[in-house]
Amino acid sequence: MVFVEVRYRSHPAFGDGAASITATKRRRIIAAATHFLGTCYRRTLPPCRFDVVSVSPPNYRVDWIRNAFGLDF
Repeated sequence: MVFVEVRYRSHPAFGDGAASITATKRRRIIAAATHFLGTCYRRTLPPCRFDVVSVSPPNYRVDWIRNAFGLDF
């Protein structure tokens, strides 16, 4: 199971989209994933990872960061 957070920044001066994922944002993503897994998979949990797709201007470059963070942050 892969949970993907897609982030976009409108201007390169703000950094790339991945830089906008703070510890608070990671906690919210993990909480949402935990709720989903607890609701849909009551017996055996599937292996999971958290990816980030970052889209950056001006050329709309896409960076896919696999396993960007885990439960221990």
